[in-house]
Amino acid sequence: MAIDSRKVVVATAGFCTFLNLYSPQALLPVLSHEFGVGAAEISTIMTASTLAIALTAPFTGATADVLGRKRVIAAAMFAVVVPMVGAAFAADVQALIAWRFVQGLLLPPIFGVTVAYIGDEWPPAQVAGVAGIYIAGSSLGGFCGRFIPGLLGDLFGWRAAFLALAGLSLVGAVMVALLLPREKGFVRSPGLLASARQMLRHLKNPQLLATYGIGFGVLFNFIAVFTYVSFHLAAPPYHFSSTLLGLVFVTYLAGTVIAPMTGWMMARLGRRRFVLAVIAAWAGGALLMLLAPLPAIIAGLTFCAACGMLCQTISTGYVTEIAKEGRSSAVGLYVTAFYAGGSMGAFLPGLAWEWGGWPAAVAMVLAMLAAMAVIAALAYRRATA
Repeated sequence: MAIDSRKVVVATAGFCTFLNLYSPQALLPVLSHEFGVGAAEISTIMTASTLAIALTAPFTGATADVLGRKRVIAAAMFAVVVPMVGAAFAADVQALIAWRFVQGLLLPPIFGVTVAYIGDEWPPAQVAGVAGIYIAGSSLGGFCGRFIPGLLGDLFGWRAAFLALAGLSLVGAVMVALLLPREKGFVRSPGLLASARQMLRHLKNPQLLATYGIGFGVLFNFIAVFTYVSFHLAAPPYHFSSTLLGLVFVTYLAGTVIAPMTGWMMARLGRRRFVLAVIAAWAGGALLMLLAPLPAIIAGLTFCAACGMLCQTISTGYVTEIAKEGRSSAVGLYVTAFYAGGSMGAFLPGLAWEWGGWPAAVAMVLAMLAAMAVIAALAYRRATA
C-alpha cells in the first residue's frame, strides 16, 4: 500500500510546530532555579509564545488566503529556527521571553495554514481523518519537545537542548520544502480587505463561535495541566529530575495513537455526543491527578492527553467543514481562540497555584471543562456528524 507523501509532510509540519512550542515545559523548574524566579513568572515563557500566536493568527490566515499555502508554510518553518537558536543563547529571563514571543509570531503560518491546506486538498469525507494524522504528528512533536529537552537538559544543559531542537526543526523545514505538493484546491482571496470581510462573516457563524470557544478551553487545559504538573512532580514527595519530567510526557503519546481514530468514532456517535463523552472522560482524568499515588497521576495525564487531542481533532476538522470560503481566515480565528486559551492556561492557573497549589490548578481545569460541556451541549444540537 503506497504511502501518501502529503500526509507524511502534513504530520511533519504538526510535529515541528509543537516541538518548538512546548520546548521549555519540562525545563521550567530548572529555568526557575537558574534565573531565580517563581513558578508563575517563569511560566511567562510559555505565555509569551501562545500570546504571540493568538495575536497574529487571524492575519496569517488572511495573508495565506491571498498568497497561497505551501510558500507560507515552508517560509515559516525555516524562519522559526532562528528564535530557537536565539533562546539557546538568552542571557536572562527577559531575553528568553522575547525570543519565545518571536517564535510564537512564526508558528501560526505553519499550523494554521496546514489545517487550511488539509481542508483544500482532501475531500470533506476525508478531512477528519487527515486532520487526525496532522494532530498525531502534533502530539508526537509535543512529546519530543518536552522529552528531548528534559533528557538533554540533564546531560548537557538546557541551552544545548534548545540547539538540538533547532536542528530538528531545520530538517523538518527542508522536508516540507521538498516534499509538500503545491496546492491544487486553493481558491485565492481577491485581497486582504476581502479576507477581513470574510473574517467578520465567520464571527457571525454560531457553529464557528462555539468551536472557537471549545478550542479556547482545549489549550487552556493542556497548558495548565502539563505546565504545573512539572512543578507538582519536581516538589516533595516526588523530586523528579528534568529527565523524569520529560518521561512523564510519554503520556502525551496517547493523543498520537488515538487522534487518527477520531473520524471513525465520531461517525458512530455523532459530533455532540462524542464531544460530551470526551469532555466527561477528560474530567475523570483531571480528578485522577488529584490523588497522591504516582500511577494515578500518570493515568490522569494520559486521559487528559488523549481527550485533549480528540477535542482538538474534532474542532480543527469542523472549522474547515463549516467554512466553505476563506478557510485560512476561519482557521486563523480558531487558532487565535485556541492560543488565547493557552495564554490564559499558563497564567491563571499560576495564580491558583500560588494560592492553593496543585489542587487549585486542577480545580480551574475542571471549571473550564464544565464550560466546554455547556457550549457543546447547546451549540451542537443539530451537528450529528
